[in-house]
Amino acid sequence: MTVPSGLRRFLEARPAPAPGEVCEMCAEPLDDRHGHVADLRDRSVMCTCRGCYLLFTADGAAAGRYRAVPERYLYDPAAPVTEAQWDALQIPVRMVFFFHNSELARTVAFYPSPAGATESELDLAAWSAIRDANPAFADVAPDVEALLLHRRGDAYECFLLPIDACYELVGLVRMHWRGFDGGEKAHEEIDAFFARMRDQGRDVGVADA
Repeated sequence: MTVPSGLRRFLEARPAPAPGEVCEMCAEPLDDRHGHVADLRDRSVMCTCRGCYLLFTADGAAAGRYRAVPERYLYDPAAPVTEAQWDALQIPVRMVFFFHNSELARTVAFYPSPAGATESELDLAAWSAIRDANPAFADVAPDVEALLLHRRGDAYECFLLPIDACYELVGLVRMHWRGFDGGEKAHEEIDAFFARMRDQGRDVGVADA
C-alpha cells in the first residue's frame, strides 16, 4: 500500500539545503551542518538552525507539536533475525524501517520503493519479536527515530537512526531505481548509504570505553 497523501510529505526524503537556504523557522542562513525539527501535526520535517533545533529537544516543547530529530546512530551488525521472521515481515525488498507514530498510537512499517515510502500493512508481531531480542534498541524515540532492518546477503543488520536518515534512503531509491531490479546505479547508492550508516553508527555490541 502506498503512503496516504497526508503522510507523504513527512515520509519522503528532503533534499539537502542549497547554498543560501535559510532556517524554516527563523530565516537564519544555514550551513552544511544543520538540524531538523519534525512538525508532528503536519507530518513534515523542517531544516532549522542550531538555535531553533535546541528549542525543541525537551519533551513537551511547543505543546508537543514540534520535536527535534535526534542525532543518534546505533548499529547492530548481527541483528538476531531468523529467516522465518524475515519471511513473516513480507517485505518485497531487502530493507524496512519502523517507528512509533504518536498520532496513530502504533508502530508503522515502511519500505523504500520507486514510488516513495510504502507502508506495509503486516502483522507487526514478527517485528516485535525482533525488537524484543535486541534490548539495545528499546529506547527508540517515537516519531523522530526509526529502526532500519537491512538484509545483507544471508545475514541481517539493524540500525537505530534519525528519521530523516530513513527519508534520505527513500529519496535515493526513488531517484535512482530503474526497471525491475533497480539497476547498478541504484544499488551503488544504496550500498554507499549503508556504508555511511555503519561508519557513523556506534556498534551496540562493542562496550563503551
